[in-house]
Amino acid sequence: MPRIRQADVDEVKSRTNIADIVGERVALKSAGVGSLKGLCPFHDEKSPSFHVRPQVGYYHCFGCGESGDVYSFLREMDHVSFTEAVERLAGRIGYTLHYEDGGAAPETSGRSRLYAANTAAAEFFRSQLLSADAEAGRRFLGERGFDAGAAAHFGVGFAPRGWDGMLKALTAQGFTREELSTAGLVSTGQRGVYDRFRGRLVWPIRDVSGQTIGFGARKLFDDDQGPKYLNTPETPIYKKAQVLYGLDLAKRDISRGDPRRVVVVEGYTDVMACHLAGLTTAVATCGTAFGAEHIKVLRRVMGDDNASGEVVFTFDGDEAGQKAALRAFTEDDRFNAQTFVAVAPDSLDPCDLRLQRGDAAVRGLMDAKVPMFEFAIDRKLAGFDLATVEGRVGALRAAAPIVAEIRDRLLRPGYERVLARRLGMDPTEVHTEVERSARGGSQSAPSRRETVPSGGGEGAASGIAPVTLASLPRSADVAVERDALMGALQYGHQIDQPLLSRALGAPLRTPALDAVREAVAAAADRTRAGWATDAVNSVREPYRTLAGELLMMPFPARNEEGAVASTTDLARRLIMRQLESEKQELLGAVQRVPADSDGGRALRMRLRDIDIERQRFVES
Repeated sequence: MPRIRQADVDEVKSRTNIADIVGERVALKSAGVGSLKGLCPFHDEKSPSFHVRPQVGYYHCFGCGESGDVYSFLREMDHVSFTEAVERLAGRIGYTLHYEDGGAAPETSGRSRLYAANTAAAEFFRSQLLSADAEAGRRFLGERGFDAGAAAHFGVGFAPRGWDGMLKALTAQGFTREELSTAGLVSTGQRGVYDRFRGRLVWPIRDVSGQTIGFGARKLFDDDQGPKYLNTPETPIYKKAQVLYGLDLAKRDISRGDPRRVVVVEGYTDVMACHLAGLTTAVATCGTAFGAEHIKVLRRVMGDDNASGEVVFTFDGDEAGQKAALRAFTEDDRFNAQTFVAVAPDSLDPCDLRLQRGDAAVRGLMDAKVPMFEFAIDRKLAGFDLATVEGRVGALRAAAPIVAEIRDRLLRPGYERVLARRLGMDPTEVHTEVERSARGGSQSAPSRRETVPSGGGEGAASGIAPVTLASLPRSADVAVERDALMGALQYGHQIDQPLLSRALGAPLRTPALDAVREAVAAAADRTRAGWATDAVNSVREPYRTLAGELLMMPFPARNEEGAVASTTDLARRLIMRQLESEKQELLGAVQRVPADSDGGRALRMRLRDIDIERQRFVES
């Protein structure tokens, strides 16, 4: 692939706000002057340690050590090449890239082609919804209360009944059959290559950033021998266990809500119904049960670091729906948020509820929600005659495993009391049965949490532990040097450059910090966008992690103006310390040479110059 000109790489990065890119996947909130934080997308955590500093275009996780710029973020999250990352961001801002062999080059790399093919397919399907052949699809939507505006908002389209309508349209746009097959858009059989989706209503499935990665298609015609719903198969860009339909539309309201609430429904039309009724945080799984990967995705979007949020499941009140909802509590990586179940009257799904009783009834589901475990307990007890001793004992044995699944030691006793009240039994008896169920269950199973290395880069690869802020000695000298470097990396572009260069010109007393100083001092242009990121990346191991932390740590100031003033003062303090150190060395040297010698006179002249310079710094 042609190499993108470096000037274009730098220009695209300077025009891109890294917080916008990260914010599409992680809920970010203020973490001090110029800093944002959220739950790390690279490892599972309960409290946020992932920091983003938009001003310098850098991110760093103090938990797992991952760090980098906007390009490395896209490469890690979406598994794209460096060139693809640059091309994607250039496309977002409408910037025309140039390549070293001259002119602009089209995207030809694998994953970018898959995204482009899905986008082209979505446009094709949307255009076909207006065709005469799509009358059955339009009627299906209309019968469920969705007009043309609703279809357009969700990108609903129609796949023609023929064998190769989409195939011909996309190959005419330059896509190869191999690309369309890899994207899951076509299949191969005795008839050769043919459209995967035919004669169906089609919903585009998008990732959290809004890119189309697959489709869900609903059967419309009786002669269609396929399943009721047919989804895109697993592809390099579509992993159904990690995808939630509607999240691209819901993420903004999820992250900004008070409380932050996610509504989990079962299907595409349920998501549409909820959004149109005002529950704009509704999402749905795509042909698979709600699981651990979905939880991870939602926790990052919610900023799920405390129990103030809400996750409301509107699954049907049957056994399968109950198990799917309960998984959110039984997973090792479960929500911090409070989890509820909302079942509509007559067990209607949100789409039918809206159709039969209106938008207000859909919104009213949130008023009817009950805590998940309370719902599960009541469902289990409904199968027993609680008027008899035998019925109560049977109900206890059936419901105790549900309470035993509660891993929160503060919640479990409360639900033991709830179960005891429901059964009219002694709480001690209930507690004993719950404990028996817990011992016989999977409580002793080892945690399935992924282990994450404590750092990255050459130091980690070579077995040398990376140096971090926490490993630095604690002293006044170290604090001054640490804060001065922190300010230089974060606000160096706003500081008087001769002053900063002078402050960084002499070695620091802390070896680890001096390694960072060397890289900062060597930066050719500290006013250029992205210079601090380049300086961090040039720090030798095992000190690169330390440099990243200095770049990302919230600077101790109330606002940016105060941070610049404090950094300037710290630079002056380093210079004053250098001058004082040099003066002490000169005073010692003066004692060792004759006063009337050329060397003695030179030393005294230098001492005088130092005193003048020190006085100037004191007065300025």
